[in-house]
Amino acid sequence: MTDDAYLVLLTGPAATLGVPPAAVGELACMDTPAVRGWLEAQGTTATSPDLRLLPPEETSAIPEDAERLPVPLGEEELGWLRHSLAPRSLAQLEEELLAYRSCADNRDALLTRALAAGVPAHRIAELTGEDLAVIKAGGR
Repeated sequence: MTDDAYLVLLTGPAATLGVPPAAVGELACMDTPAVRGWLEAQGTTATSPDLRLLPPEETSAIPEDAERLPVPLGEEELGWLRHSLAPRSLAQLEEELLAYRSCADNRDALLTRALAAGVPAHRIAELTGEDLAVIKAGGR
């Protein structure tokens, strides 16, 4: 396994591997001279239906004769890629987990802001479902 994702030109049954790069969103690597030059050398474009993007853990499935280019993705981009590949039911759960993480990351600050704004601790507990003792301790 490699640490890089791969852009790959695939046709036939192998064309179901990975996802089109556009399905993942704005990827920094797509605007690099290396990727633009590789696409030009292959006589294709970033929107070609034959162009696929695979995460590092799936690169062993790439046919040996397929044209490929390793591309480094940031953690967030790699997360988007993996999310794009997940079955719909799992993708929905992943979205809920990301929303939870976002909410949980700001939990203590939100509880502190609410207390500072004058929302009574018991009301915060009612609205959030948090334990009243946790609210009074400032969320910690």
